[in-house]
Amino acid sequence: MADGGQATVLVVDDTPTKLYILSSWLRRAGHHVVEATGGLEALEKVRSVRPDLVVLDVRLPDLSGYEVCERIKADPATSAIPVIQISGAAVTAADRALGLHRGADGYLAEPVEPDEFAATVEATLRYYRARQRSDRLARRLSALTDLTLALNAAESFDALLATAVAGAGRILDRRAGALAVPADGRTRRFTADPATGEVTARSVPPGALEQLAEQVLEDRPGTKLHLIPIKEWSRVAPDTIAQRDIVAVLSRSKSGRPAICLGVDPDPDLDEDERVILRQIGQAVALAVDSLRSYAEEHAIALTLQRSLLPARVPEVDGLDLGWRYRPALDNVEVGGDFYEVLELGEQVLVAIGDVQGHSLRAATVMAELRHALRASLLGRVDLGESLALLNDVLRRYHPRMTATVCLVLTEPATGRTLVANAGHIPPVLVEPGGHPRYHAFGNLLLGVTHETYRVDEVHIPPGGVLLMFTDGLVEDRGVPLEESLEVARKSAETIGPDLEEFADRLIESFGAREDDVALVVFRRR
Repeated sequence: MADGGQATVLVVDDTPTKLYILSSWLRRAGHHVVEATGGLEALEKVRSVRPDLVVLDVRLPDLSGYEVCERIKADPATSAIPVIQISGAAVTAADRALGLHRGADGYLAEPVEPDEFAATVEATLRYYRARQRSDRLARRLSALTDLTLALNAAESFDALLATAVAGAGRILDRRAGALAVPADGRTRRFTADPATGEVTARSVPPGALEQLAEQVLEDRPGTKLHLIPIKEWSRVAPDTIAQRDIVAVLSRSKSGRPAICLGVDPDPDLDEDERVILRQIGQAVALAVDSLRSYAEEHAIALTLQRSLLPARVPEVDGLDLGWRYRPALDNVEVGGDFYEVLELGEQVLVAIGDVQGHSLRAATVMAELRHALRASLLGRVDLGESLALLNDVLRRYHPRMTATVCLVLTEPATGRTLVANAGHIPPVLVEPGGHPRYHAFGNLLLGVTHETYRVDEVHIPPGGVLLMFTDGLVEDRGVPLEESLEVARKSAETIGPDLEEFADRLIESFGAREDDVALVVFRRR
């Protein structure tokens, strides 16, 4: 029922003459009339027709008008439908009060004048229309809130746009489409059909969104509703099934950012509330797109910075096969403090791995300082215990509230003689030929806490033996005991094959998506 337009009115009366008269008055006023002669028939038609108003006689042959009214109001699906009771017998003040107490929205006593009847009907419908509009707007605003939350929770750009068009189509009950440009610069277009719930990715000509935005917004930020002529829309969306001009909102949150376009089928015409909702959805989509785009850009910058602080390459060492990996956390835009190092020192090779506390630019810069301090400590006489002591002093003096774990391994490929010094890090895994992995003994206290004398252990790596080192990001999972994850990593080391690079990938993948960065180094003595 459009505001102020034709209403569907159910007239219930068992007297043919009165039924005819009331129906005639309503038809003359421009309303569509449905008739019933009993209470049970009336309830059935209320459920099937869902009228905008019920005009109900109090005295009916099967159920009283009071009971029919109570049942209508008791059903959540029909409780909002207004009921006007009318009677030529129950005309006292007590009768009218009883009718109103039992759910009626109006009560007329016969004889009823046509003007009084018409005025009562219009007043009741006016209230009903206002309540319908208010309820509809409340539902849409609630759905808009849910949609905004879903947009901000989307983990990919395509998922965000698919969520946007599905939500817009569902809220406005019409076909919807959206265009936007992610960080990769390639315009995406999605459409949604609320009748089927189907969301489809569509092709879009290059530059189409930019041309629309230039026409409507120029290069300024803002949000505007725009009627896109069907000929122009057909160039933007050659596969469109629309037959009329498209009602669209174009929105840009900041100057210099690409705009988004969200369009809907204009049939039937959008009312003012629907236009307001469309604008709000467009603004929410623009903000969510910018947020996701910014996250992607910041993530790329963070990874570039992180990798610039790590070794550009790992040297090829005679007598050793080497594999290494650095995997950033999937959902962390900040740089971390995980690092690894492989350095040739004459006939020996130093392999280091470590993890500075936290995820931040500060953690990354501290990590870089420790790497440089480690390299400086190896310029003269090589002593792993003294190197760790120097790193501990650097951390305690210049970064007193930071901690780090570091494990140093100095191996001589020709003989297999290997020294291990560990400051609070997960012990390396030693794998003998034939696949018998074991963790080395735990080391000393982590760096940055207090003065410590670091123990240096000596082990022998036989030909074909493997040593595996990794940071805690590989094995730490909320809800899983660390001992279980460490055992998974140890047993995985039993499957090390000839290709260490393949093993490194397989080991990381066996733990799934990581909540923390992972650094890993594995080497085999030939």
